[in-house]
Amino acid sequence: MAELLIELLSEEIPARMQRRAADDLRRLVTEGLKKAGLAFETAQAFCTPRRLALAIDGLPLAQPDTREERKGPKADAPEKAIQGFLGSVGLTLDQVERRETPKGPVLFAVIEHKGRPTADVLPALIYDAIVAMPWPKSMRWSANGFAWVRPLHSIVAVFDGAPLTGGLALGATPGARSDGTGPAVSASFVPDPAQAPDGITVLPYGAETRGHRFLAPASFAVRTFKDYCTGLGDACVMLETEQRAAVIEERAAALAAAEGLRVKPDPGLLDEVAGLVEWPEVLMGRIDDAFMDVPPEVLTTTMRGHQKYFSLETAEGALAPRFIVVANTRADDGGARIVAGNERVLRARLSDARFFWDQDRKTPLAERVEQLRTRVFHARLGTDHDKMERMRAVAAHLAGVVPGADADLCDRAVRLCKADLTTGMVGEFPELQGVMGRYYARHDGERGPVAEAVADHYSPLGPSDRCPRDPVSIVVALADKIDTLVGFWMIDEKPTGSRDPFALRRAALGVIRLVVENGLRLPLLAAFGASRTAYIRQAQERVRAEQDTGAAATTASAEMDRNWSETALDDLLAFFADRLKVHLRDRGVRHDLIAAVFALGDEDDLVRLLARVDALARFVDSDDGANLLTAYRRAANIVRIEERKDVVQYAEQDVAADLLNTDEETSLFSALSDTDARTGRAVEAERFEEAMAALAALRAPVDAFFDTVTVNADDPSLRRNRLRLLSRIELAMSTVADFSKIEG
Repeated sequence: MAELLIELLSEEIPARMQRRAADDLRRLVTEGLKKAGLAFETAQAFCTPRRLALAIDGLPLAQPDTREERKGPKADAPEKAIQGFLGSVGLTLDQVERRETPKGPVLFAVIEHKGRPTADVLPALIYDAIVAMPWPKSMRWSANGFAWVRPLHSIVAVFDGAPLTGGLALGATPGARSDGTGPAVSASFVPDPAQAPDGITVLPYGAETRGHRFLAPASFAVRTFKDYCTGLGDACVMLETEQRAAVIEERAAALAAAEGLRVKPDPGLLDEVAGLVEWPEVLMGRIDDAFMDVPPEVLTTTMRGHQKYFSLETAEGALAPRFIVVANTRADDGGARIVAGNERVLRARLSDARFFWDQDRKTPLAERVEQLRTRVFHARLGTDHDKMERMRAVAAHLAGVVPGADADLCDRAVRLCKADLTTGMVGEFPELQGVMGRYYARHDGERGPVAEAVADHYSPLGPSDRCPRDPVSIVVALADKIDTLVGFWMIDEKPTGSRDPFALRRAALGVIRLVVENGLRLPLLAAFGASRTAYIRQAQERVRAEQDTGAAATTASAEMDRNWSETALDDLLAFFADRLKVHLRDRGVRHDLIAAVFALGDEDDLVRLLARVDALARFVDSDDGANLLTAYRRAANIVRIEERKDVVQYAEQDVAADLLNTDEETSLFSALSDTDARTGRAVEAERFEEAMAALAALRAPVDAFFDTVTVNADDPSLRRNRLRLLSRIELAMSTVADFSKIEG
């Protein structure tokens, strides 16, 4: 068994692409090995800013020999058919076998393939993987037409301690894809780089690489993966991303602790910075005190977004006037010049941020609302001002549902919540929308709940994001998300399996969390209806305005008739059912139980629905519930089969009491009548445990019925009456849930 080592050395690969690229390289090479019949034991992929590496161990020295059989025509077939078969397999008649079969003697060709040496198979396989790398963006360089993420410098390809032969030839001009769709990867594999035509750049497979660009640029030889790792370590390169991240995290924490501070956790930034350096040098810089009165979110966002600095906090959680910078080189002066340079750059960045902060506060948010008319929310859904006006209508409805919500404060918060989109700060840092609105609202003297709602109305942004608790914030956050969801449903721009460009799944999950975590008794269909009404009112106003001005008519009214029916809201509720299944999956709630409750068609109160689901889950997990579910399925199957035979719906027919001629029939009929009344009252009062207890009482009479009564009796009238009685079981249980949706 032997080892294969591949390294692709290039200019700096964007940090966001590195891990995926390493995985793609491993996938492409290992898939090629499998197609070539070459088994292996392990395959490890690595990435740094300048290199992708792959180490595969346990490869055989040659492909296995294979034996292939091909069936030909009958031995007495026409000569032309026999010669055609012999030509296709490359054999003569005396080299094929004649075998007896039930249809007579048939010709068979046995072709043996001698396995090639692995070292002969690998060069072209590696070339195929390199040119097939699926980069999000590629570039061309120099005079060649080869497109890759960044210019390639060298290729290490060592197998069993020796470099492979061959190389990657970079074509002089772009070619054309075989399907004619556009420029191709104009590169080719060359078995012998020395034989490449003049003027063609070739990157030969070799056994030498280089270390850190500045600290150890000299080449060194590579024969094994162990040599490779040792050589890179000596040449100031940490091959593993996790190692670089751990070093950064450890040294940053030590520097912060020395100042009595702590590093603000930021896993995303840590991963990104680990992809920017091969030899991390962690240093601490200072923020000028003159900038510390700017909102901390602005300072943190500026340092993170533009400079990739880590923020530091005091023990109390306040932003400290320090930052951590990670350099990609070792400094002779302890990093003093590096820190000074970064402080100078940061000073300029923060000066810009302070300018926006000072300028934005000169214009109150309330005066910025009109500017929202020039900002398009969506081409078919109007401007941000249109959205704000629709949100006001939805918020007015919600304020009457959310306990403690002041309608006037909700309306004020909705009017202001989008106004910070017109500020210079949010224009520079879009991720601060809402956050800056809160600061500006406070500066303008707005009341506390209004300012908080401006910041919170985008929340929650994900499953781990904080969910608003203040009533005004809840109303505004719900109004924002419901307006978005209803609008895109009404123009039929729903998420697909692979696409959700408007983050509608996230919006639906946000609504679910706001409702469930705050225990809101919010009928969703009524809220959707309020939003739909607001959309229709705006469309009607546009149509009237066009008629009054004599402007060319738009498709607004026609679009209302086509897409804006109430059925769109039912479809949106079904979408919420799917999102709720995803949301509750981590809690261990079965998706089929949610489907069983939603299938009743009249449940849009999520709090009530979850209470019903919880009660249903406990019921089906009990002995009575499990046995009754089995009996329900038996009854439903019998009724379904007989209804198809008789072409009749037995559930639509009443049970004849005078035809109940056994005690078991009479007991079941009485129990079903009692259960109907008890479950109806319990569900109406939202006492779902009581409803489940009423269903549990059916177990004994149902079991007794199936043990003693023959459903398909010889007397047709008895048979039909017993089928009507069985259909009553499904009707009684459907008061609580659609048990046909429950699996298992």
